Amino acid sequence: MFMQQLANGVMLGSTYALVAIGYTLIFGVLRLLHLAHGEVFMVGAFAGLQVVLLWHFGPLLALIGGLLGAAVVGVVIELVAFRPIRRRGNSHLAPIVSTIGAGLVLQEVMTKIFGAEQTAFPSNLQKQVYNLGVVAVTGSQLFILVTAAASMLILHQFVTRTRYGMAMRAAAENIQVASLLGINVDSVVLVTFAAASALAGIAGVLVGLNFNAISPFMGFDMGIKGMAVMVIGGLGSIYGAMAGGMVLGIAEVLSVAYLDSSLRDAFAFGLMILILIIRPQGLFRTGIGPER
Repeated sequence: MFMQQLANGVMLGSTYALVAIGYTLIFGVLRLLHLAHGEVFMVGAFAGLQVVLLWHFGPLLALIGGLLGAAVVGVVIELVAFRPIRRRGNSHLAPIVSTIGAGLVLQEVMTKIFGAEQTAFPSNLQKQVYNLGVVAVTGSQLFILVTAAASMLILHQFVTRTRYGMAMRAAAENIQVASLLGINVDSVVLVTFAAASALAGIAGVLVGLNFNAISPFMGFDMGIKGMAVMVIGGLGSIYGAMAGGMVLGIAEVLSVAYLDSSLRDAFAFGLMILILIIRPQGLFRTGIGPER
């Protein structure tokens, strides 16, 4: 029973980690919170759903559709809600308010298009069950785990081995100095938003596959969880976001299994408060690059 719940927690935590990594990338470079990130996650889920419904493609192409749809929305938000304000001054409040507005616009637009009710996310993966020793997982859960692990591995390679990844790490250290050294900061920020939003889109499709339902309001709860995971892992730490997602996912699943389902969020956020009391900087050091 415990091992099964632990496995379920890892599956859930991997989706939290993908959303939190998006927050972390943007915060690590700009030191600003992107409060429309949860809605970008929601748009990715609906983009993946349309790929399934309109063209009857499988989950892999649904992932690509969700990834591309969310990345486009993330780039538009950067160009419209972040860049003009960032160029005018050093105010940290204005971009936050701007992204709140962007999130509300996205939520209203998706509600007008798809309605306010939950929409079923068809998947044949739920019917497949695999017995892996002491645990049993559905095809969708296995797909989630493999996809999340692959996404994190690709991101690690991108951040540590590519020119844009190194430019992102330089901008995260000091964006003004990076600009003086010849790095095209605007281009780096745009790539950062695209990568962060793509990860959120992947997470949106994975959540749709796992829970078989999505709605225009699903982004709010996931956005809050993503920020909580970022705080648990350490502000601006990609690897902290990965670990924090697993911690929060496992905590939620165990609280439902052994305590009371109504205490799910209270137990999870109580754990977050406890971690921050013991280690205020989070589980990992700040910085989007590898741990030293």
